[in-house]
Amino acid sequence: MNRLAQMTATVGGIGYLRPAPGTWGSLAALPIAWAFHTLGGFPLLVIAVIGTFVKGTWATKQMTAGSKNHDPSEIVIDEVVGQFIALLPLSYAAWIHGIDILVMWPGWVAAFALFRLFDITKPGPIGRADRRGDALGVMLDDVIAGLFAAIGVISLAALWHGVVERIIGQ
Repeated sequence: MNRLAQMTATVGGIGYLRPAPGTWGSLAALPIAWAFHTLGGFPLLVIAVIGTFVKGTWATKQMTAGSKNHDPSEIVIDEVVGQFIALLPLSYAAWIHGIDILVMWPGWVAAFALFRLFDITKPGPIGRADRRGDALGVMLDDVIAGLFAAIGVISLAALWHGVVERIIGQ
């Protein structure tokens, strides 16, 4: 097995942690996303999403070549890219308004929880992508789960800032 592919797909071995390696992969994505945002703002996090997707697809294909299991639990690079996507609305808001991204910690909690919810339950197109049975499907189901989570983060922020704060403030 290609060692670089293994280290990439398991995010440096994090995928071997038990229980719930996908959750460990999502947790590992949080400080990595923070670092990308801190170093280069929203644009760098977008580049990280694209790069992680491309490299993750390659690594997953390498690790699953010749195996009947198209999505072994130790492959968690897909969770990293999905979690990055779930955090994009926070990165954009922090970048555009020039604020510390950690101030939006409730959004981080929501992004993590929503991404895990969608990744585990696999509703609609997430499940269809997962059933592809190939490396691209492994990555795409988490990309879509990340998009669903990002939409959820935006919706919760709109609800909080557009409705709840007005009610509380009166």
